[in-house]
Amino acid sequence: MCLPLVVGVDGSEPSLRAVDWAADEAALHGVPLIVLYGALWERYEGAALARELGKPSAQVRAEDILRAAARHTRRRHPDLLVTTETVPHEAEHALVCAGRNASMIVVGSRGRSGVTDRLLGSVSRTVAAASDCPVVVLRGNHDDRAVTGRHGRIIVGLGEAPASVLRFAVTEARLRHVPLTVVRTWRCPAHETVDHPLLTGEPDRLYEERAAKELEAALEDAPSDIAVRRCTAEGPARGVLPAASAEADLMVIGRRSHGRLGRVAHSVLHRSACPVVVVPEQR
Repeated sequence: MCLPLVVGVDGSEPSLRAVDWAADEAALHGVPLIVLYGALWERYEGAALARELGKPSAQVRAEDILRAAARHTRRRHPDLLVTTETVPHEAEHALVCAGRNASMIVVGSRGRSGVTDRLLGSVSRTVAAASDCPVVVLRGNHDDRAVTGRHGRIIVGLGEAPASVLRFAVTEARLRHVPLTVVRTWRCPAHETVDHPLLTGEPDRLYEERAAKELEAALEDAPSDIAVRRCTAEGPARGVLPAASAEADLMVIGRRSHGRLGRVAHSVLHRSACPVVVVPEQR
């Protein structure tokens, strides 16, 4: 059975862009798309979709939002199976519940709160932390498209439990026909570089070599049908990965704890220049 892809929509501009991206992704994977509106209120409070529908925002309802999103998606991908659903719960709860029977969830980086796009909205943050399936948060400039990105590259940050994260990244790279860059960061504790003046620089080399070995071990069974680039980088992952995202179309990272984002995931989601996928790590 092909699990559907779920996208959350609330009528805001970021959520409508997320619908476009999700439609491309669902078509790429050949799975159905569910457009979900979750809220405790019926009345729409934003302006973006109201302008498109030619109605005052007070007259735009959930059914209008879903109907417009579905119509737009079918124009983009006529053969894609699209269904809509309204759930009378907070958006965070509705999306997390939907993710229990989904292959992926797609959300915008912010909703109709009007918060600047540089910040991460509470819905996307909560869903990324608690979902049972991978969550795509549409950060940065993605041209509303999941494919044919400007950089033609996917980057994955290699954590402590890399199997599920790597599987996801490999699948995405294969479907898009783009190379995959796997990044393993390393740091040398400051006190180890000054223990002895003749050993200055030696601990750095040892830590870098250890990172390279960990990278090779994780990629021992790397597929031969896609180009895989290995990269070891000095510095904290929460700084290295956001910087690297400027040259990627998709950043893939792992999440170890259910209901909580670690420092790396938190930083990448807030600072990435491209869409980020948070994949629950399986130990």
